[in-house]
Amino acid sequence: QVQLVESGGGLVQAGGSLRLSCAASGFTFSLYGMAWFRQAPGKEREFVAAISWSDGTTRYVDSVKGRFTISRDNAKNTLYLQMNSLKPEDTAVYYCARGRRPYNNYWSEAVDFGSWGQGTQVTVSS
Repeated sequence: QVQLVESGGGLVQAGGSLRLSCAASGFTFSLYGMAWFRQAPGKEREFVAAISWSDGTTRYVDSVKGRFTISRDNAKNTLYLQMNSLKPEDTAVYYCARGRRPYNNYWSEAVDFGSWGQGTQVTVSS
């Protein structure tokens, strides 16, 4: 059974940092592209960052480039999102997602990700 469990969210002041983690189980983590999405109240789910299964290639939405870093530790079956210089507009529920098929890289389309975590709340105060 595929499980993705996010942690690390919380309340932080603007300019602060948080590191989100996503613990994966029930599948061979190293063979799947992974991503982070977020959803703010009243808005649609938005792509944040993705990382390939094969060579660690990463992609980001423009609004977080230079501030957020996605990474993975295949030995620990864990996905990370380091968030620096946080802004109030980063406030959202953050979701970890797994690509639909192994040996494939997926990037920014939510439809390409078939398994999702329950989300972790990130709140940035001004």
